Amino acid sequence: MDKLQQKPKILRVATIARSRLFNVETVDLEFSNGVHRQYERMRPSDREAVMIVPVLGDDLLLIREYAVGLEEYELGFPKGLIDPGEQVFQAANRELMEEAGYGGERFSFLRKLTMAPSYFSSKMNIVLAEGLYPKRLEGDEPEEMPVVRWPVARMMELLEEPDFCEARNVSALFLARDFLAQR
Repeated sequence: MDKLQQKPKILRVATIARSRLFNVETVDLEFSNGVHRQYERMRPSDREAVMIVPVLGDDLLLIREYAVGLEEYELGFPKGLIDPGEQVFQAANRELMEEAGYGGERFSFLRKLTMAPSYFSSKMNIVLAEGLYPKRLEGDEPEEMPVVRWPVARMMELLEEPDFCEARNVSALFLARDFLAQR
């Protein structure tokens, strides 16, 4: 393994833009070799998120949700922010009930992922949910999201679906495939 690099020295952090959801910062850095650079990032947050791969019998459960960034509906796994004081599996169960209309009896942690860490501090906990039972909680979704059942035996065919392309969903699919194959 390579020798650990020395982290750059943070010289200055300043907020340059603010919206209802986002704070954009500039970060002035000095690297160990003396080079100075200014980066932009979303202000770091301690809040993490969870994505759930629900398994009901021989099927995966997915949802179809509007993605405003693409202005299209996307097929993917239920997900959402972890509320303050919630544990990962509690948040997973709540989001599963809110978005898919199911609760889970057993949860398995698969992996924690980051997304675009050069710009964001976001962390997504990927979990697999089993022992599903019908249970719906009201969430903050503006519309009911259709639930799509997909055979576990054909799970990798999801990669051929044009509306299943978000990177975290694809990562979760591979993690779930490997986890289920070890049984």
